[in-house]
Amino acid sequence: MKTQEYYLIINTKQTIMTTQEVANRYYELIKQNKRAEIQEELYGKDIVNREPEHAASMGIPIVTIGLDAVKAKGKARMEMIEAVHSDYCSEPVVGGNFFSVAFGRDITLKGKPRMKLEEIAVFGVKDGKIVSEQFFY
Repeated sequence: MKTQEYYLIINTKQTIMTTQEVANRYYELIKQNKRAEIQEELYGKDIVNREPEHAASMGIPIVTIGLDAVKAKGKARMEMIEAVHSDYCSEPVVGGNFFSVAFGRDITLKGKPRMKLEEIAVFGVKDGKIVSEQFFY
């Protein structure tokens, strides 16, 4: 009986993804435009989102904390977009507990002229979850 109990404990142990695995999964999902799945599957519940200082002049919060708040912020930004003409994400580059990607979008915001946006994103990973994201644009 003790052998069976021990066996059950070993088989219920959760595997934690490495930073490279998280980065690869992120890239796989972003190529499919599955942003909600990225947040649900890969983000930690206490994620910290940071935008550059000049984002405040565009009405974008500089720091957002917590998964629900980050989701709400993303939803609000998506609702501002009238059309996405094209977008891309580079393959991730991993260094230690971080990975980064370059993003680009050709979009039209509601009531605004068409524009091209480019940015670099750096993600921090801990215990197999993205715990921080910082954007540079």
